Amino acid sequence: MIVRIMGEGQLRLDDGHLTELNKLDDELLAEMESGDEEGFRRTLGALLDAVRRLGAPLPDAALEPSELILPSPDATLSEVREMLNDDGLIPG
Repeated sequence: MIVRIMGEGQLRLDDGHLTELNKLDDELLAEMESGDEEGFRRTLGALLDAVRRLGAPLPDAALEPSELILPSPDATLSEVREMLNDDGLIPG
C-alpha cells in the first residue's frame, strides 16, 4: 500500500501493519469526537511516526497513486475531520 503524509511524501507500507495503525486511528477518532486536543496531537504524532517507522520512503521522483492520505503533523482537528470517512483515516 502506498501512503502519503501530506507535506512529506510517500511511503510503501505492508498491509500487515494495518492492524497496528488501526488501533491508533481508533484512538485518534475517539479523541476527535471528545474534543481532546492534547490527545489528538499526541495520537496523530504517534500514527505518523508509526507510518514512518514501518514504511519505506519512495523516491521524491516517484509518481505512485496514494491508496491512503494522512494529514500533516500540524493539521488541525477540523482539517482532519474533513479527511475522515466512516472508518476514520485508515480503512478497516
